[in-house]
Amino acid sequence: MNPEVFREYDIRGVVGTDLDDEFLDRLARSLGVYFRERNVSRVSLGMDARLSSPSFRDMLRKGLTESGVEVIDLGMVPTPVMYFSLFRLDVGGGVMVTGSHNPPDNNGFKIALGKITIYGEEIQKVRAIMEEGRTIRGRAAGSVCDIMPEYLDEVVSRIRPGRKRLKVVVDPGNGVGGAPAMAVCNALGMDVTGICLEPDGRFPNHHPDPTTTEGLTMLKEEVLRRHAHVGIGYDGDADRVGVVDARGRTVYGDMVTAILAREILRDKPGEKIIGEVKCSKAFFDEVSRAGGIPIMGRVGHSPMKARLLQERAALAGEMSGHIFFLDRWYGFDDAIYASARLLEVLSRQEDPQAVFDGLPALENTPEIRIECPDRVKFEAVARFTAYARDRYDDCVDIDGVRFTRGDTWGLVRPSNTQPVIVMRFEARDRAELDEIERDTRGRLQGIIRELTQTP
Repeated sequence: MNPEVFREYDIRGVVGTDLDDEFLDRLARSLGVYFRERNVSRVSLGMDARLSSPSFRDMLRKGLTESGVEVIDLGMVPTPVMYFSLFRLDVGGGVMVTGSHNPPDNNGFKIALGKITIYGEEIQKVRAIMEEGRTIRGRAAGSVCDIMPEYLDEVVSRIRPGRKRLKVVVDPGNGVGGAPAMAVCNALGMDVTGICLEPDGRFPNHHPDPTTTEGLTMLKEEVLRRHAHVGIGYDGDADRVGVVDARGRTVYGDMVTAILAREILRDKPGEKIIGEVKCSKAFFDEVSRAGGIPIMGRVGHSPMKARLLQERAALAGEMSGHIFFLDRWYGFDDAIYASARLLEVLSRQEDPQAVFDGLPALENTPEIRIECPDRVKFEAVARFTAYARDRYDDCVDIDGVRFTRGDTWGLVRPSNTQPVIVMRFEARDRAELDEIERDTRGRLQGIIRELTQTP
């Protein structure tokens, strides 16, 4: 067993190498112990469109039911629909089979206990059960539930669109978000076109990651070709959203969240709005300007959900496109619901593009990922943090290190899902942006070389 598959937010690895039949059988029975020891006797189970997901779903169902945990099979659904089932079905937890935005040969598992996903130490408890070889015998039933119609009805019922009939392009990247997103757009009266709609775990058109240039290229082209008001992209399991405006420009998740926050704060000033360390300075400034209380938190869908509930905030968002509403929703990251709320905002404007044009103009980068082995990435970031403390005015180390000098800032943090270190930068002008990126990249790559050299 490769212990590195037990990551911060989920369990994830390479199919056939990290995740083989033996691993799946042991994991299913370990989850059975984990749930039973916490008095959970019934869970929901969903899967994404990856080629390995049906067999993984079947093995999980077998191991769980033979451990005495009843399984309600949701079929192929977006991750937010599994989360929705936690609020609508009589279950004590859930499992989602998904590789999210990782390469096609990867897969993984998001685990919920009660109504929230587990992370950190709780995932390591599952690992410990598996390493100890603990099992529990039982016999439970399995059933099938098509909860999608109820989910779609509830999403649509929570949205109050304006008079403007928007031209919308949807691109789920051959993941599982296409059909539900199209259904919601049609129900809201939008003029919607879809591309890459068919679920296909090979992801033949492009990788389903709406934070990358490659992941949004086809969407941008279609938005410009159709003169659409907005383009909406999803990752493979539709818990992250990417947005393209009518000019074909990427609008990252932090600024999408800022747009949504302004609308909430117009009616409810003083609400808390949470961002994370990758979010633009403009995000926090916009929340303050709109009368909200901005809070900076850690990256990651599970810690963000936990912080949202802890603070009782109205909204939280990540640069990567995870967006969480407690305002008129349940508090989990749901790209389909978030995009519907965005359409609500835009459809109330005579000129929807003005919403995007009104965002602060800063020079910034997307996520920049530098390959770094899992075994050294945390030490590499620790060494860079020490370097940054000597060079910058302010350093925030709640998740990696965010270092600031005036209006210029950078971020270096270890990814919790891949063997990479993530960087992001922002400045008032291109020269300052290039300088901070060049300095950071050079120093970090030198540290990685030092840590990976064979003695």
